[in-house]
Amino acid sequence: MKVGDVVKAGQTVCILEAMKLMNEIESEFECEIEAVLVSNEQKVEYGQPLFRVKKLKD
Repeated sequence: MKVGDVVKAGQTVCILEAMKLMNEIESEFECEIEAVLVSNEQKVEYGQPLFRVKKLKD
């Protein structure tokens, strides 16, 4: 995903590897990506924000 992309509810926004398992992270609602807060292959912590989004529909 990149800034400006529109994501539908249930669409995969990224894939995280945890202990050799690939986990697809899906959007809970329709939104637009405002910022990508981490880079590819960067280590992340539990609860760390990955994207900043603007919700499009309720």
